[in-house]
Amino acid sequence: MRKLLFLLPGTTQKFHCGGLWAELKTIELVKQICPAEIVTYRQREPDKPFLDDILQHPPQADTIFVVSWGFDVPKLVARLRGYPTIYHAHSAEYGFRLPAQIPIVCVSRNTLGYWGQRSPHSLLYYLPNQISDEFVDRQEPRSIDVLVHARKSSDYLLNQLIPALQQHCHVEIIDGFVDSLADSFNRSHVYLYDSAQYWAAQGVTEGFGLQPLEAMSCGCHVFSSVNHGLSDYLDPGFNCHKIAGFSTAYDVERILGVIKSAAPVNSIEALVAEYRTENIRSRLPVILTEINHLFDRVSPGISDIPDLNYQRILQLRILKVVKSIQKKLKK
Repeated sequence: MRKLLFLLPGTTQKFHCGGLWAELKTIELVKQICPAEIVTYRQREPDKPFLDDILQHPPQADTIFVVSWGFDVPKLVARLRGYPTIYHAHSAEYGFRLPAQIPIVCVSRNTLGYWGQRSPHSLLYYLPNQISDEFVDRQEPRSIDVLVHARKSSDYLLNQLIPALQQHCHVEIIDGFVDSLADSFNRSHVYLYDSAQYWAAQGVTEGFGLQPLEAMSCGCHVFSSVNHGLSDYLDPGFNCHKIAGFSTAYDVERILGVIKSAAPVNSIEALVAEYRTENIRSRLPVILTEINHLFDRVSPGISDIPDLNYQRILQLRILKVVKSIQKKLKK
């Protein structure tokens, strides 16, 4: 197995986000399969190599770069031309295309489907994000009726639904760092998540959506949007409830009904097993073995399959129109 060099802009507080935490978890799992190391490229950090320094030397046959920071990917791929490279895809809709020699490892089936259409000649793999073992229902008393993360929440959730709920129940809003989300989820009856507006404004997709699945794993009833990667595992009416359902009053009625009933959450262990460490660890060797085999056999930059780019798509559409006209003329 080649060594994997995971490119991150940095790991200090200004880069802290869900995508960084997910990537760091993946790196730790990869280290159980093959050598792996973090390489920063925006800021130098004393305990990590810096990309500019590495690129001063010719490509090494025993290393593969891994890029993941969406908006930076096109520039990084251009800099890494000639170096074996993997794209670890979280969100989608960034607008860039990738050459066929770059394998794409996707964290959700939603993202997998996006790249299956956009890069049909690349090797594609599905490797879900990890749900840590701490996220489990501890069967403890729940003192919080409704839990909400302020970040990524819609205007509707913050300015309409929460004020309406606060008239009837105890709502706790997380607006910063907490020591343990698992503790917060285990103390809560209901967790609210509504990220569709946030991602629409960003112009990209919800790559995975860790918090709703983590909340469900801890026994919370989840009311959530079902956009993008969330649709991988959310099943309204069966394991969750769709938020922003028609009106504020109707949302309040449904949420209070769930709190009042105090009904336990349907078991989702079979669902969550897909995202636990054991399953991810079993998938990694298969994926990495295939990618290593690709770089053993394929010369960078050489592909004989026509690219499905804008020009090719336009050509196919024109050809379809021509064939349609020819068919009508023959009648």
